[in-house]
Amino acid sequence: MKNVLITGATGFVGSNLARQMSANGCNVSIIVRNTSKRENIADIENLNVFEYNRNIEFLADFIEKSQIDVVYHLASLFVAEHNSLQVKDLIESNISFGTELLEAMKIAGIKNIVNTGTSWQHYEDKSYNPVCLYAAMKEAFSKILDYYVMAAGFNAITLKLFDSYGENDRRDKLINMSSDFSEFKKNISMSPGKQMLNLLHVEDIVKGFYVAGKMLMEKEYKNESFAVAAKENYSLKEVLDLFQQLSGQKLNVTWGARPYRRREVMRPWSKYKTLPGWTAKISLKEGLERIIDRHQSKENK
Repeated sequence: MKNVLITGATGFVGSNLARQMSANGCNVSIIVRNTSKRENIADIENLNVFEYNRNIEFLADFIEKSQIDVVYHLASLFVAEHNSLQVKDLIESNISFGTELLEAMKIAGIKNIVNTGTSWQHYEDKSYNPVCLYAAMKEAFSKILDYYVMAAGFNAITLKLFDSYGENDRRDKLINMSSDFSEFKKNISMSPGKQMLNLLHVEDIVKGFYVAGKMLMEKEYKNESFAVAAKENYSLKEVLDLFQQLSGQKLNVTWGARPYRRREVMRPWSKYKTLPGWTAKISLKEGLERIIDRHQSKENK
């Protein structure tokens, strides 16, 4: 791969992918909106940035001129439990934009794409049972991608992700909140904490995307789905207990103060095919130690 295009590059996983691809010597192009926040990519040099204004022809021209080898489609809007006011944005981000991207690729004659799915398409380990509307839209877009595979000869792999984390994560997630040592004395109201999590470090996720891209360059795939998953699952309570043990800090957590979500994932999806040639390298212990070290360094400055 010489030239890659990444959607969702201003997000957590996407920015880490862009950073690694650039470090690997790839020419990295990204698609953003003019309203996109770019803090996550501020340190990455020589990005080829295209501001998309919903004109498919302009996007196709950009893709063709950039001579893209592989498109990595990570752009999405995640909402665990939506309300009616969020439906339009969910459709626009998770279905409309992706379909416009596929159409632009078809016009430009670019057919290699690594799509991003979610383990939440498989509630209660079913072949398809969406946890939430977001997961249903991931399934819907995959079916749209199937059309472009069958009708336009696209070469596609869908990578299904579980929970992600890492040192440079700016998202409002529990590990990041816990890592802010100034917040330790604040009470954190939690569910009973028995839900099992599959937490995969972003470095391992990025390597999975890289492997999938190489696979597309070497062989034809008709939107085959693979998972990139950590080797072990941990309950939410076990994760925070390990965090406290490694940091030497006590979290002020009230377990059971909040109910589980209506369709809480108590056990992660297990009936998946792992991406060939890839395996998780960073254990949860090592990943948490990295986060703790980074935040302790900040506190000591």
